[in-house]
Amino acid sequence: MGYILTEEGFQAALKELRKEYRLFAPVRKKGAGRFLDIDAVIYDEVGEDGEIELEAKSDYSAKEALTPLSETLFFFTEEQCKEADVDLRPALVFLRSCDLQAMKRLDQMYLGNGRENDWFYQRRREKIQYVLIGCSHSFDNCFCVDMKSNITKDGYVFSIDKADGQYRVNVLEAAVDPVFAAAALSEEAVEPCHVTENEVRVRVPENIPLEIVNHPLWDEYNTRCIGCGRCNYACPTCSCYTMQDVFYTDNGKVGERRRVGSSCMVDGYSNVAGGGQYRKKQGERMRFKVLHKIRDYRKRFGYDMCVGCGRCDDICGEYISFSNIINKVAAAVEEMEKEDSKNA
Repeated sequence: MGYILTEEGFQAALKELRKEYRLFAPVRKKGAGRFLDIDAVIYDEVGEDGEIELEAKSDYSAKEALTPLSETLFFFTEEQCKEADVDLRPALVFLRSCDLQAMKRLDQMYLGNGRENDWFYQRRREKIQYVLIGCSHSFDNCFCVDMKSNITKDGYVFSIDKADGQYRVNVLEAAVDPVFAAAALSEEAVEPCHVTENEVRVRVPENIPLEIVNHPLWDEYNTRCIGCGRCNYACPTCSCYTMQDVFYTDNGKVGERRRVGSSCMVDGYSNVAGGGQYRKKQGERMRFKVLHKIRDYRKRFGYDMCVGCGRCDDICGEYISFSNIINKVAAAVEEMEKEDSKNA
C-alpha cells in the first residue's frame, strides 16, 4: 500500500513506530567529520528529537546495528560465565538498497557459512527489520548498478522517499500499515526510487583465474596503501573481527571477552602463533581484500560480496579507488586470456 505524508505526518508515524520499535537510521552529526567544519553522517538510534538524514549517503554503513565495532560477548569469573545483556527490543534500520543487499551478505557470513550459526549475531538479527530509503540519484563513487545492488524488491517493512517536502511510503508489511494510513495525506501507488545509472562504471570479470595473484598490478599498493583499515571499517560487507579479553583482576580469572572489529588491511591481522605473518606487504593485503570481494565469495556463494556503495573510495586518505582496482583486474584478466590464446 502506498501513502503520501507531510513532514508532520511522517514525524507522527515515526512517533507511533517508536512505541514498538527502536529506530536506527543515518543521522547528521555536526562537526564530526574529518575536519571541524565537516559534518559526518553516521548510524545512530533516533529518539524523539532526532532527525533522520534521508538526502545524503552515510559515511559509514548500517552494519553496526548488527555487528558493533566493540561488543562484549560474555563476562567470566572463576566459577561461572554469563552472556552479556543486550537490548533485544524489535528494531527498524533505515538503509539504502546497496546496504540492504550488504546485510544479506552479512547474514550469509554469520548464519550460512559453516556448521553453526553465530549465536551472538543471530539474537540481534532476529529482532531487526529493514526500512528501504529510496535513491533518486547516484552519489559520488557509487557503482551499485554494475554490482546489481541498486534495486531491492523485498526484504523491507516499508520504503521511504522524500521529494518536494513530502514523503512517499510503500508499505509491504501489513503490521505497520495502520500507522501510515492514520498519518497519510493521501493514498496512492508508490514505487521506491532507485538508481539506474552511475557515473562510475566497473567491469567485473565472470571468471578470474587464480594466476591473477601473481600479476604485478598489486605492487603499486605496497607504497600507496598505508594500511589504516578505514576502507574495511566503512565497508558494509566486511565482517572480520578479533577477540579481546579484558581482565578485572591480576590473576586473570575475572573479566570479559569482547568481539572487536578488525581489518585484513592492517598490520598484525594475519599474524599466527610462533611469530609467522602472512601477507606482510600492503599489496598482498589489497590483493586478498579485492579478490575476496569479487572472486572468492562468488565462488562459494554464487554472487559478489561487494555491493558498490563506494564508501571505501569516499574514505580512503590515499585516494585509492576500489572501483578502479576492479577495472584493473578486468584489464589484467583480458590480457591473460589474450596471452593464453596466443600460446594455444
